[in-house]
Amino acid sequence: MIDYFAIALTHALIALAALRLLTRNDLDRDPAPGEPEPAPEIKGPSAPKRREMRRA
Repeated sequence: MIDYFAIALTHALIALAALRLLTRNDLDRDPAPGEPEPAPEIKGPSAPKRREMRRA
């Protein structure tokens, strides 16, 4: 029974990650040739920490 739970859990997490990737807004639009790519939007409480880490 543990094996079925482990397999179901890993597949559910992979499906959740795929759904989150497919629902991103930046995947719906391709930039025009020569147009710079827009910076990704960072949301959530960890946004300032990530920006500080990039600068360091």
